[in-house]
Amino acid sequence: MDWTFFIELMILGAGTGFLAGLLGIGGGMILTPFFTMLLSHAGMPLEHVVHVAIATSMGTILFTSLSSVRAHASRNAVMWNIVKSAAPGILIGAVLGAQITGMLSTFWIGLIFACFVYFSATKMFFGGKPKPTRSLPGSTGLFGLGSLIGVISALVGAGGGFISVPIMTYCNVKIHKAIGTSAALGFPIAAAGALGYIISGWNVSGLPGFPYTLGFIHLPALFAVVVMSIMTAPMGAKIAHSMDTKPLKRIFAGLLYLLATYMLWKAISTL
Repeated sequence: MDWTFFIELMILGAGTGFLAGLLGIGGGMILTPFFTMLLSHAGMPLEHVVHVAIATSMGTILFTSLSSVRAHASRNAVMWNIVKSAAPGILIGAVLGAQITGMLSTFWIGLIFACFVYFSATKMFFGGKPKPTRSLPGSTGLFGLGSLIGVISALVGAGGGFISVPIMTYCNVKIHKAIGTSAALGFPIAAAGALGYIISGWNVSGLPGFPYTLGFIHLPALFAVVVMSIMTAPMGAKIAHSMDTKPLKRIFAGLLYLLATYMLWKAISTL
């Protein structure tokens, strides 16, 4: 394997781990486009590159979420009652989303990813102040909401923070608790999604196969990113609790617009 490729992956992991801790975004919205770029240059077949990028992104979140949630939990920023109610729905939704992705073409996956990232970036950029009487739904509502978050997260290879953080802040959850709780929700999303992508990518022709891929998950990319992101996620979480992240979110939203445009171009280029 080209060592330049491996070093690029480690740099990517360091950056996404830091952002996962800082903004509670799970890193998937950055990882998927960059994985697509790097794996394309490494020779991954075009018809599988977006599937592999999303699946590998989901696999990395399985590990980075643990590091991030531990840092947030140490500051009492995780609302475990919400996690308990939403997690079963998330597990079901993430497995279902991974199976749906396995049946879609690169065009449709890239298009879905771009649309959701455009939406997430817009919400992140403009923000908005919720009505003071608005609150989160009960257990049944959180189960349904978790199912929706699980499906969408598996489709785009993200940890769910791009949905759950805006929803929680919209319902008057303080931003630091929303970020911490989102990090905790990332683990069941990633666990179910990664398993789903291993199943849906099993014995797919054109993939390198083990030890390079396990289903749709690219193992060397997974390892390189996880090692670095686990080290940098706690740094991001620590900074998140000591500063106003609103200006950073607007800058990050601008980056998301660019990455979404790249993924849209990548999708259109397959036609």
